[in-house]
Amino acid sequence: MEKTLPLFPLNLVVFPGEDLNLHIFEPRYRQLINECLSKETTFGIPVFMDNKLPGYGTEVHITTLHKRYDDGRLDIKTKGLGVFQLINFENPIPGKLYAGGNVQLIDSGDSFSPHLDALLVLLERLYDLLKIEIDSVRPDEPSLSYRIGHKVGLSVDQEYELLTLETESERQRYLIDHLDKVIPVVSEMERTKERIRMNGHFKNLDALNF
Repeated sequence: MEKTLPLFPLNLVVFPGEDLNLHIFEPRYRQLINECLSKETTFGIPVFMDNKLPGYGTEVHITTLHKRYDDGRLDIKTKGLGVFQLINFENPIPGKLYAGGNVQLIDSGDSFSPHLDALLVLLERLYDLLKIEIDSVRPDEPSLSYRIGHKVGLSVDQEYELLTLETESERQRYLIDHLDKVIPVVSEMERTKERIRMNGHFKNLDALNF
């Protein structure tokens, strides 16, 4: 399905279902957000990387106007709705300060994935190694890959690649491949930290037979 959206490019990836807080200060984006608030419409956040728009982004809606400052700045809370692919980009839209364009909305696909159990095991292993707690994850949560996409150490480029994958199965497989590479590195780092901590301590060494 095609749709026309006002666009707010950012150097980050927003996943569907994600809550994102934004401080709006540029005049063009103050105009965009004020129009979305008054008309109760959505806007798009296309990913801006390497000084270009590679083509994918996320439609978001404003959930809360948290604060409006005397000088016109705003603090807003938004939530990601769905992924889109840019068809064209016009900057600015005639008669407006901000950019816009036509987008193709991408179906998020079937939420079923045969990789779920393997992904959850690896996710728990990573957070055990890091000794940090992760928010509770429900195995039956739709589009789980988006829920944890920012929580496994992906680069912006990798998050963007995850955003472009059209099925939950593909996205979970991508995360598993990433964790398979990251966990051994984190594990070795933890062993190195332990060796550093033990330097100078009394050591109980095994006898050597030679």
